[in-house]
Amino acid sequence: MMSLQPITLALTGGIACGKSETGRILAEKGFAVLDADTLAHGLMAAGMPVYRKVVDRFGPDTVGENGELDREALGRIVFSNPDALQDLNAIVHPAVIEVAEEWKKQQAGDAAVLVPLLFEAGWTAGWSAIICVSTDEQTVFQRLEKRGLSEDEARKRISAQMPLSEKEKRADFIIKNNDTLDALREKTIAVINAVRSGGNEDE
Repeated sequence: MMSLQPITLALTGGIACGKSETGRILAEKGFAVLDADTLAHGLMAAGMPVYRKVVDRFGPDTVGENGELDREALGRIVFSNPDALQDLNAIVHPAVIEVAEEWKKQQAGDAAVLVPLLFEAGWTAGWSAIICVSTDEQTVFQRLEKRGLSEDEARKRISAQMPLSEKEKRADFIIKNNDTLDALREKTIAVINAVRSGGNEDE
């Protein structure tokens, strides 16, 4: 029997796998959707406590002419140095989780949070289900190339995250995004229905 109680989903997966598109589909279906990356960017804005901690740790070279963080400069540092990336995550993750958890409490209906580094942050409790959006490596590289990343930059970003296969193992559901947008929509709706009915079938 399908539950009418609101559900709260964590949406994770690898870089360029289609999390944002899946989030838009959930929004179409009436979900309140929060993007943890967008939230993190806001918390890292000039003058915010997270901003000050990042600049203190990584230096003034990470600040652009407009006074905001230079994300390209920061990215070059952290995606070439695992220790630096760990330090950045230790600053940003707790702040994001605190604000997002408060957001979750304020939602009266269905909600979803897009969290690329869900498992890396250890943020696995308090969800109706964890969904991993996945795609094949060739498609990931093609999408990252369209975003302007070189193959070397793409590999650094992929290797900086937990392997996609490990995320798939840890998730309650997997959505394979190797096909059309219509196919992604069908798979997403099927997972929503499975969560409501208490199932656990990978798509």
